[in-house]
Amino acid sequence: MSEKAILRGELLAARRLLTSEDVRRTAAVLAWAASAVPELAAARTVAAYVSVGREPGTHALLDTLRARGVRVLLPVLMADNDLDWAVFEGAEHLVPAGRGLLEPHGERLGPQAVLDADVVLLPGLAVDERGMRLGRGGGSYDRVLARLASAGAHPALMVLLYDDEVVARVPEEPHDHPVDAVVTPAGARRFRPGTTPRVS
Repeated sequence: MSEKAILRGELLAARRLLTSEDVRRTAAVLAWAASAVPELAAARTVAAYVSVGREPGTHALLDTLRARGVRVLLPVLMADNDLDWAVFEGAEHLVPAGRGLLEPHGERLGPQAVLDADVVLLPGLAVDERGMRLGRGGGSYDRVLARLASAGAHPALMVLLYDDEVVARVPEEPHDHPVDAVVTPAGARRFRPGTTPRVS
C-alpha cells in the first residue's frame, strides 16, 4: 500500500469519528473563516463543490457566496472522472448523483468553464506545510489543475479542512500541485513560494 493510501485511510477513519453536530458546527465556522479571505471576498466567480458525509462542510459557504452575488460553479462528475460545471442556484436545485454526490441540475457549461474562476475550492483530506494537498485519489481535480495550467489561468487555489488535517508532510508525486491557502476553523493559512506559511 502506498504512502498516500495509508495516510488517506488514517484521515478518513478520523473523519468517521465526527458526529453530525461536529460537522454542522464546523461548517458554520468554515463559512465565516473562508468569507474573510481576501481572494474569496473579492471573487466574482468561484468554482466550489458540495460537501458530503463527514467532509468539511461547504453548504453554508455556498449560500454565503451566492447571497453576495458571486457566481458559484459546482462540479458535475462525468463518466471518465473529468468534471463538467454548472451554476449553483440554491440547495433546492441540487440532485443526488453517483458516488453519493450532490450536483446542480442546471445547464452544463463544459469542463473549460472552470477557467472563468477567480478562486477554485478543492476538496482534500490534508495539506502540508508546503501547501501540497492530498486528495481522495480519483484524479478529477488533477485534471482540473492541469486544465488551468495549460490555459495559463491562475485562480487562487484553496482547500477547506479540519484543523488537524494540516500536517507536516503529504506524500508527493510529480503531477501534484500546491494550493495557495488552506482554511480551517482556526482561520486561513497562506503558502508563498520560498516563505514560511502564515496565518491570516
